[in-house]
Amino acid sequence: MATDIYLLAVLRHLLVRGVAVEDASQPHGIRLLIEDYPYANDGLLLWSAIRNWVESYVQLYYPDAGTVQSDDELQGWYHETVHVGHADIRHAPWWPSLSTPADLASILTTLIWLASAQHAALNFGQYPLGGYVPNRPPLMRRLLPDPERDAAEYAAFLADPHRFFLNAMPGVLEATKFMAVVDTLSTHSPDEEYLGEGRDEPWTGDAAAVAAHAMFEADVRRAEEAIETRNADQRRKNRCGAGVLPYELLAPSSPPGVTCRGVPNSISI
Repeated sequence: MATDIYLLAVLRHLLVRGVAVEDASQPHGIRLLIEDYPYANDGLLLWSAIRNWVESYVQLYYPDAGTVQSDDELQGWYHETVHVGHADIRHAPWWPSLSTPADLASILTTLIWLASAQHAALNFGQYPLGGYVPNRPPLMRRLLPDPERDAAEYAAFLADPHRFFLNAMPGVLEATKFMAVVDTLSTHSPDEEYLGEGRDEPWTGDAAAVAAHAMFEADVRRAEEAIETRNADQRRKNRCGAGVLPYELLAPSSPPGVTCRGVPNSISI
């Protein structure tokens, strides 16, 4: 089933899942129905920072609809994305148009969100769960027994399903290979570049663009500080308390290694 591109945006995603409702009085335009929801709480901070940065940048170079529509390279990129990259669903009715600066900012914000924060939220917490192979086995060496084909094996399964499960586990070689893969997927390299990090040298001589990025850096740092404050709040039981790990998957910065935090600028596997 095809996925509406707007569902990939965190705001629309939360609304469709029924965990938020539209509310113009709220900072992000939606109100969460689950107050202590770390992914949504922190994700909205980073979404907002990315959106503000993209809108500021787009406005510098595409001030009106005419500049968007007359940019042949930009229109060619989007046409190829839809008609070549997604040829099987190119006629789906939900593809957004690319006619105005707002259209461009919306599309780019969604792409940056997916390749940075959304990917980090899904990827860098894998090892604590998947590194212990019985939690998420890469394969099982036995099928569930069929009572009609082998009544004795089925009876043994019912008598001790725990033993049956352990006997179906992959061997040591397969398990250690899988652990190594999950470790690699979950590891930040020492030269990782994280969302909102400053640059020693500006990538452009356009002072307005550099200033806009400085604002983005500040927004991301404020988001990280807010996440740290939330993780220390004893009232937030999904983040803090006995046996509860702080939710740091969307904390932007990280040291190298398997840290279960850090939002790289883009997917870097």
